[in-house]
Amino acid sequence: MLERGNMLKALQAVERNQGAAGVDGMEVGQLRKHLQERWAAIKEQLLKGKYQPRPVRRVDIPKAGGGTRMLGIPTVLDRLIQQAIHQILSPSWDSEFSVHSYGFRPGRSAAQAIKAVQKHVHGGRRWVVDMDLEKFFDRVNHDVLMARVARRVKDQRMLKLIRRYLESGIMLGGLVEQRTEGTPQGGPMSPLLSNILLDDLDKELEKRGHKFCRYADDCNIYVGSRRAGERVMKSLTGFLREKLKLTVNLTKSAVDRPWKRKFLGFSLTAEKASRVRVAPQSVKRFQDKLRVKFREGRGRNLRTFTESLKPLLRGWAFYFSVAETRNVFEDLDQWIRRKLRCMEWRKWKRRRTRQRRLIALGLDRERARASAFNGRGPWRNSGASHMNAALPTTYFRKLGLILLSEQVDWQTALRTARSL
Repeated sequence: MLERGNMLKALQAVERNQGAAGVDGMEVGQLRKHLQERWAAIKEQLLKGKYQPRPVRRVDIPKAGGGTRMLGIPTVLDRLIQQAIHQILSPSWDSEFSVHSYGFRPGRSAAQAIKAVQKHVHGGRRWVVDMDLEKFFDRVNHDVLMARVARRVKDQRMLKLIRRYLESGIMLGGLVEQRTEGTPQGGPMSPLLSNILLDDLDKELEKRGHKFCRYADDCNIYVGSRRAGERVMKSLTGFLREKLKLTVNLTKSAVDRPWKRKFLGFSLTAEKASRVRVAPQSVKRFQDKLRVKFREGRGRNLRTFTESLKPLLRGWAFYFSVAETRNVFEDLDQWIRRKLRCMEWRKWKRRRTRQRRLIALGLDRERARASAFNGRGPWRNSGASHMNAALPTTYFRKLGLILLSEQVDWQTALRTARSL
């Protein structure tokens, strides 16, 4: 782990990923200088098994389905060491992980997972056991996890170091809370450790001959009937409780049709040859996120604001480009353009200003006057023919607005070309 080439690779990964400072306030840009001054002493502590990680800085972020998720932000030095550990341990385990595991693994993605789901459903398994592990990353049992790590890692210093990272405290408001369970998300090791623990679940499902997909702590098992699904849910709930000390959240878990549930933000259509679609909940969350952006953008220059939307639109389109139902992207494009027209209508404020701007954008004087003085609200006007004529799609193209439908088509074409 401490070999020079591995440490340099880890340093480059930490610098590339950037990220916030930990409890010591050290930024990523300060790490190289710190290592030049202190690395010899740090390395000696690691070799002697005396290195003590700093507590992680607690940050609570909102979850997509409500509530909050706790992140633990390690110091940049601890991120470096965790990354170096990850680079050594990951290749050793990854080759042994299940083919049905897709999360946090090189060369694997959510798109591959949802395509595997579609294949299971096409194969006649049209019921899903959708299991939600209750606060998985906060409830991991350290003894159970370390027993699985020790199956392959024999170096006692390494085992002790990993355990210390699991048990390093959490700082919030200047107070350190000691940790006796969990592996908070935020550090480079957390995804690998979660896969190591849940590999036992994968192996159990394979032994029973089930068709399933797991992405981190999201696990769906596909069966032929509701009765079979209820049987699987009951037996796996017991297995997870007894073998891995994990609890299934029965209020969020269910045995249901795949098209009534979502997996990784996706769902399926209900027809016999089910198609991949964006889950309605994912569309709503995306619109809610955009609404916040639109409120913040009121009064701003339209070109500048449109430019600020690019990373969000491009990222969303890239992730969901595997979806086979395209109307949702076209509907969102129309909704986004209407929100932009609404922003402009609000910015014009006075009726005379609205009339003048509509004329400048190509409407004849009579139509511009009738539209500006119609007494309707901003949202009603943003969807009216006069605003569509004044600010057509071509206008937004010139401003650089990304169209989700075009981005998705481009990603699909690229994916097809790569497969040929």
